[in-house]
Amino acid sequence: MINQLVSWDYIVFIAYFILVSCYGYWIYHKKGKQATNTKEFFLAEGSLTWWAIGASIIASNISAEQFIGMSGDGFFAGIAVAVYEWLGAVALIIVAVFFMPVYLKNKIYTMPQFLKTRYNGTVALIMSVFWLFLYIFVNLTSILYLGALAINGLLGGGYFHIVMIVLACFALFITLGGMKVIGYTDVIQVAVLMFGGLATTYMALTLVSEKFGLGKDAVAGFRVLLKDAPDHFHMIFPKPAAGASQLSVNKYLILPGITMYYAGQWINNLNYFGCNQYITQRALGANLPTARNGILFAGFLKLLMPVIVMLPGIVAWVLYKNGMLPQLVGGHKDEAYTAILSFLPNGLRGLSIAALTAAIVASLAGKANSISTIFTLDIYKKYINAGADEKKMVWTGRLAILAAMITAILFTWKDLLGISGDGGYTFIQKYTGYISPGVFATFILGMFWKRTTGTAAITGIVAGFILSVFFGQFAVTVFGHETWLWSAFVNSRGVYEIPFFICMGWSFFFTVLIMVGLSLAGPRINPQAFNLDKEMFRLRPGNWVLIVFILLVFSALYVRFW
Repeated sequence: MINQLVSWDYIVFIAYFILVSCYGYWIYHKKGKQATNTKEFFLAEGSLTWWAIGASIIASNISAEQFIGMSGDGFFAGIAVAVYEWLGAVALIIVAVFFMPVYLKNKIYTMPQFLKTRYNGTVALIMSVFWLFLYIFVNLTSILYLGALAINGLLGGGYFHIVMIVLACFALFITLGGMKVIGYTDVIQVAVLMFGGLATTYMALTLVSEKFGLGKDAVAGFRVLLKDAPDHFHMIFPKPAAGASQLSVNKYLILPGITMYYAGQWINNLNYFGCNQYITQRALGANLPTARNGILFAGFLKLLMPVIVMLPGIVAWVLYKNGMLPQLVGGHKDEAYTAILSFLPNGLRGLSIAALTAAIVASLAGKANSISTIFTLDIYKKYINAGADEKKMVWTGRLAILAAMITAILFTWKDLLGISGDGGYTFIQKYTGYISPGVFATFILGMFWKRTTGTAAITGIVAGFILSVFFGQFAVTVFGHETWLWSAFVNSRGVYEIPFFICMGWSFFFTVLIMVGLSLAGPRINPQAFNLDKEMFRLRPGNWVLIVFILLVFSALYVRFW
């Protein structure tokens, strides 16, 4: 593939780079001082507004795994993959209404701190290590790999490692300024992401319309998609019957129909948005009204994300199957978004790459900051140097950021973790799913059941991980491929596999049973249980308006595309 960029593309991209860099530098020195204390560096000292919190959540959440991975799954499976975004909007409502009051009332600044406050230091330490490994070896690596893969393709190939290093350096530039710089530069990042992403989708739909002889009409292009790929516009996949095609089986394995809504998708979304330092950190330094408004604003923006990150994948599928997308050699789904960008006019390609870069850099920066926060506040300060002053902790945080980024580059250099195997988005969901059941069970019981004990929490975290591995790797061998708990199907490698959302659901169910059983052996009220009152969960009229709007749109989408 030749270099698809021209002078105007470079001008637009460089303008984006300069704008974000200058704005970040201005924020860094706005008050005439650098971030020299931990609350300012890690939490922006409560200075983020609701719109900055909401924008930062989206900018950090939407990255290469969505633009490349979700677009790829849109190419492969269709609109069903939008469940991650649309159900995520509902999950953000639950987090804003129920989770955030608990965190803020108890002055929780990190997720390990929650576990220490509610349970004990051992639980917090175990999860700190779990989170650091997950953030570095799954999230940072996949974001770097998928981002470099996409931009390298647009440059004509041969620049993969250079692009990877540039992305990492840009993210470091933002991250080393602290959470305030990240939060406010994310406002620009998400504006570029939304505008560039929507422009790309509009042009992609117009392209379909032109290719099918209907003129330049985006609405007509969307109608072509509905007519030419009706199988790509169903939210629920039926369970494969005997003799079903391998394609149908493969789709069901990653999105197992209505069964994934029983537990797996809820665990995935609520754990990600409610028990994840990477996301909650943006709101933990604010007061409750500001935090709630920011999270609900993020929920509103989530409704738009499939239009930006999934729909171009369906466009790529329709063009590819009709022989109109020669750029997509071999039909590899993770290259679908890059192939669509190659059709965009001069200048707009630069804007689209800027949107993609904004998503990648914002996610890298947010993830690196969370790694730094957990390591510095929950490991370094507590177990390595309890006497460290504020300045030393800030510099320790910066060194942790640098070390995490270098480690991610080393493991991504030759794709040592096999990110390209199942596709980037599936890679992230699967490996995150190994710890999600135990973590979510520990958080949800810790928040809302006063009897949950520290022993139950430790056991739950470990049991959740072991059960996830068991259901994912060994259950079929031990109990067979068809039981009353699951139906396993032969994947594209010829091996029986249980859909991972079903694995996640049963892992969570049995983990909760174990934790409840152990807690019943303890006191009726754990001395470290949180005190909750109804006033904590009271909503303002503005909150209700946004919540009802999100739920109505969510319901309408499912009625239309069920």
